[in-house]
Amino acid sequence: MSCATARTITLAGALGHLVDVEVDVSQGLVGTNLVGRPDAAINDARERCRTAIHNIKLTWPATRRVTILLSPADLPKRGSQFDLAIAVGILAATGQVPTRLLEETVFLGELGLTGQLRPLPAALPMVMAAARSGVRRVVVPQPQMAEASLVPGVEVFGLRSLDQVVAWLRDQVVPDAAPVATQAGARLLRWRGDDRLAHLDLADLDGMAEERLALEVAAAGGHHLLLTGPKGAGKTSLAERLPGILPDLTVDESLEVTAIRALERTLGPDAGLVTRPPYSAPHHRASLASVIGGGSGVARPGEISKAHCGVVMLDEFPLFARDVLDALRQPLESGEVTIARGEEVATFPAQALFVLACNPCACGNFAASVAVDRCVCDARTRREYHRRLAGPAIDRIDISREVRPEAPTPRGPIDPLPEDSATVRARVAAARARQAVRFDGMPWRLNAHVPAARLRDTWPLPDSGRALIEAAVHNASLTRRGMIRVHRLAWTLADLAARPVPIDADVQVALRLRTGERLDSWMIRTAS
Repeated sequence: MSCATARTITLAGALGHLVDVEVDVSQGLVGTNLVGRPDAAINDARERCRTAIHNIKLTWPATRRVTILLSPADLPKRGSQFDLAIAVGILAATGQVPTRLLEETVFLGELGLTGQLRPLPAALPMVMAAARSGVRRVVVPQPQMAEASLVPGVEVFGLRSLDQVVAWLRDQVVPDAAPVATQAGARLLRWRGDDRLAHLDLADLDGMAEERLALEVAAAGGHHLLLTGPKGAGKTSLAERLPGILPDLTVDESLEVTAIRALERTLGPDAGLVTRPPYSAPHHRASLASVIGGGSGVARPGEISKAHCGVVMLDEFPLFARDVLDALRQPLESGEVTIARGEEVATFPAQALFVLACNPCACGNFAASVAVDRCVCDARTRREYHRRLAGPAIDRIDISREVRPEAPTPRGPIDPLPEDSATVRARVAAARARQAVRFDGMPWRLNAHVPAARLRDTWPLPDSGRALIEAAVHNASLTRRGMIRVHRLAWTLADLAARPVPIDADVQVALRLRTGERLDSWMIRTAS
């Protein structure tokens, strides 16, 4: 047979494409032509594959014209994972291996000159892409077999060399081969910061009833949160305890988060599925590429994508660069970020819960009371700081809370202890379970993700609750965008209280959470 097709995967951001590696061996001008928009790594595959085939004592068609087409031809391709598919395609086209398994198998792996397979980055998202394309059999380098096996419904074969792949295709006994070296980028250093948040608990924070409720509502419905207050009031402490009240990731969420880790090349060879919501807190001097994503060469996910299905903490967010603040509009609204650069367009998921924290002024010492005001900012500095607080990202925040420092009060023998994270997490999980039932079969998971039109048509508020929101819009204390966000908050409050539909009290609490007004004591009791 002079023509054969093997299959592999190429990635564009977090999107995987199935690629047919079509090989034709025919009479003509001797040479190997590789077409279909390959990058430099794929072009170099000709020499790697030729030498590897020679060194395993098989025949390269050195006296023939070899044409290798990467189809679809208009799609840019990159990565060394094409090596194995190219080598298998050439061997099949020259009749040295049978073709019966090629159509149903995806081949992933870089070849060394001796024919040994080498590990490749982002194996997990490639296998996920293969599964979504209907392929149910994948060949990968042996060290990445465990990673690839995380995808359900896919039969994974972990092999060490091209010699073993040839024996497997021929249905022969697979020969022994030297172990495959692990990836060169494996993490060498670990420190307490890796698991520091696991030891933080809500029970550590006394008082702060309103802020605790805001945290619980944000976690239950996936609502973005704004915390303002002077230095030392507890904004960072609240945000760092937010992942602790989020339930474990679902299987689909675990696969998505683990795939992003693989794209970022931080997934170790022995790593399993990520089961807990991630947390990211980029510094305010971080660049646009590090926060949003991008970079030179291949586009990489940014900090907001690494925290997909988890929490992004932007402390002192008015100090972030203007281009970063402007770029936050898309992920805050749609839960994804698209990076377009020349002919390359990469889309990464970023459906995280954003916590924006800031001081009342640049120095952090401003107070409304003259008696305690210690602000040293001049008028221009304060005006510029507040201008950033009124930016477009703020209007996409669901909950606003002013965190005020509380004087310590002695606890009496009958005073209840603060609720711990496990107790709150159980309520949050129950509220999310109600949303999962309500949104079963739909493309969203939480109240914060439901489109406005679908929310109004399918899950409207009672007439009395809608009248409360419309009155706030009429009084100019709420925008039309804010109206939808209050609607979503009301449903989350109803889910936390196990009510089938929101009541007027839910709408009243939601209005105050959105506008930043203080909550009355009865509101906290009703909502908790």
